[in-house]
Amino acid sequence: MGGGIAHAFLLAGSDVVVVDQPDALETAEAGIRRAIATSVERGTALRSRSDLDAGLRVTADRTALGDRDLVVEAIPEIPELKAATLPAVEELLGPDAVLASNTSSLSIDDLATRLTRPARFLGLHFFNPVPVSTLVEVVAGAATDPALVATAGEWVRALGKTPVTVRDAPGFASSRLGVALALEAIRMLEDGVASAEDIDAAMVLGYKHATGPLRTTDVVGLDVRLGIAEYLHEKLGERFAPPALLREMVAAGKLGRKTGEGFFVWDRPDQP
Repeated sequence: MGGGIAHAFLLAGSDVVVVDQPDALETAEAGIRRAIATSVERGTALRSRSDLDAGLRVTADRTALGDRDLVVEAIPEIPELKAATLPAVEELLGPDAVLASNTSSLSIDDLATRLTRPARFLGLHFFNPVPVSTLVEVVAGAATDPALVATAGEWVRALGKTPVTVRDAPGFASSRLGVALALEAIRMLEDGVASAEDIDAAMVLGYKHATGPLRTTDVVGLDVRLGIAEYLHEKLGERFAPPALLREMVAAGKLGRKTGEGFFVWDRPDQP
């Protein structure tokens, strides 16, 4: 997700710093530069390849974020990890800088309790895959400056995407609806109602969804879906209880596209 978000801002004309773990830097940079090359080849980039490449810096040094106007956190959806990382990043930023979380379900208000400038914090929930998704949820916490919410919507439009503004609530709008549909699809598969292919086809052909709920879960990652479902189960009750099949597949390492197998079989993204 971080690489896709960086790519989107690069195409919109921003200079981008990406901070990642030392052992992930080479892979992260290579992926973003491949995306840049593809955009140039397809004619969807307004800047030259050399300008886009020059606008990207990838580093393990968090202090490189100190001069940024906007920092989008896109680390794994682990509450404790986000709660520790966001205040550490905020300390590096100027007083007018904006800090955003790409969380798909965690409470912006809960994350803001660790921050000294909650008015400059909000959610910017991008969708996977970022380059082709046209939606970004702008999540306003109770302490978020209303003017910042409006400005964030302008940033999203500048990326060529459409903002949907929601207040902080479990799962926001998209994850709450998307997870509910995915969990029911998994229960149907578990109960033998239909095959994964036919369940997805029912939604694609019958309801004009771009992708069925099971294939979407494979793209998102079954482990990510499980984590969100567990959080929503805790906050909203039994209707979000994860199916046994989902738990079993995650335990077996069948996480979807990133592992090569989930509800469908995939070419691994790190394989040629």
